[in-house]
Amino acid sequence: CGPCRQIAPVVDQLATELQGQIKVGKVDVDAENQLAAQYGVMSIPTLLIFKDGKPVDKIVGVTPKHSIAAKIDSHL
Repeated sequence: CGPCRQIAPVVDQLATELQGQIKVGKVDVDAENQLAAQYGVMSIPTLLIFKDGKPVDKIVGVTPKHSIAAKIDSHL
């Protein structure tokens, strides 16, 4: 989707900048609809932040890089 393509470079930048501190993965919700349902993904893009294997935060929609970074930092 357009918003997903818009946020993808931001996610890639954060993955590079925070390498060694976080792991970043991407899921195709069309192919993995059960996984999307398991985590309550109702719209895309949705970013889930996990800590110790459990979801601790969620960002829905296109969000500025500094806001995403702040949410990640709050869980490091």
